[in-house]
Amino acid sequence: MDKKEKSLVVVQLSGGNDYLNTIVPYGDDDYYDFRKTVRIDQSDVLQIDKMYGFNPHLSPIKALYDQGKVAEINGIRYDNPNRSHFRSMDIWHTALPDEIGSEGWLGRVIRELDPKSENVLTGVNFGRGLPRALGVRGVPVASVGNLETYGLFTDMQDEAEKSLALRAFTHMYGGIGKDSVMEYLGQTGRDALKGADILRTAPAKYSSTIEYANNSIAQNMKSMAQVLLADLGTRVFYTQHGSFDTHSGEIISHSKLWDEVSGAVADFYDDLKEHGRDEEVIVMIFSEFGRRIKDNGSGTDHGSGGVAFVIGSDINGGMYGQYPSIKQADQLEGDLRSNNDFRSTYTTIIDDWFGLDSIPIVNGQFEKFNFVKA
Repeated sequence: MDKKEKSLVVVQLSGGNDYLNTIVPYGDDDYYDFRKTVRIDQSDVLQIDKMYGFNPHLSPIKALYDQGKVAEINGIRYDNPNRSHFRSMDIWHTALPDEIGSEGWLGRVIRELDPKSENVLTGVNFGRGLPRALGVRGVPVASVGNLETYGLFTDMQDEAEKSLALRAFTHMYGGIGKDSVMEYLGQTGRDALKGADILRTAPAKYSSTIEYANNSIAQNMKSMAQVLLADLGTRVFYTQHGSFDTHSGEIISHSKLWDEVSGAVADFYDDLKEHGRDEEVIVMIFSEFGRRIKDNGSGTDHGSGGVAFVIGSDINGGMYGQYPSIKQADQLEGDLRSNNDFRSTYTTIIDDWFGLDSIPIVNGQFEKFNFVKA
């Protein structure tokens, strides 16, 4: 089999994932002093070493970690933390911490991978709307709710009626005239038509023994596998899950969310491995920020710093970056004082996975990790 082009899957944990309860500093007494109720007991932690370990609800990801397939990136952040969901996510999406950006970093990646926009499916989002990370003017990206029913006017059973509707849609988005907005809408409409027709073919080509769970993240990961295995030329996949905004009732909700995410990612990896395609894809998991070091009795409030994961067969597994100290004297106004810019992770993926020039994409030059195998 010819070696396929490399692809990236991005999983966004929306709402601010609790770093301290994801990779647990169970060997540090300060953790249990600050986390009186919202904590993971030492006996439940899936140990990495004598100080740190995985939340037990990440056991499928821990199993991949033990196989050397997971880069766990500690202390990931941007300077001058902002606890607004909207602004913080905007920073991650545009790779511009100090100004309002107009282009998404992954949209720029897609533009470099397909500079002539020859494939309207180079980038595909699974879920509602279009994340800003994928948004660049002139770069087509498909956004899919349900792959099984994706398409235009799929509720029309009569083929003649559907044909008329599609022709009307084509004329409506024809881009006639010099107005730039209409031209943009016209191209977007034509891309939507083309992308829908192609994506509809993916499920029929798919066969697997993997049984994905019946939740949104698992079904989105299954759809990604279907599209990837259909060889439609998609290089960037995106989805999100949440909400990880666990101000109250955190132990139950955070556990459930990680059960869903870790199970979905592990099933996706197993699916690709079953088809001999696991060396072509990496999965990056991130959240816009972490939570406060002290709990609030039932949950945790918005904080700074966090953890990210990069998963795949071509990943040098292990812990990267430094786990921030949670000692009172080292805290940043009650938050973790994190230590590596998120753009270092982006740079590593762009340079070493895709083989692109990262500097114009992430708006600068940043130190790289070595989690991508040479």
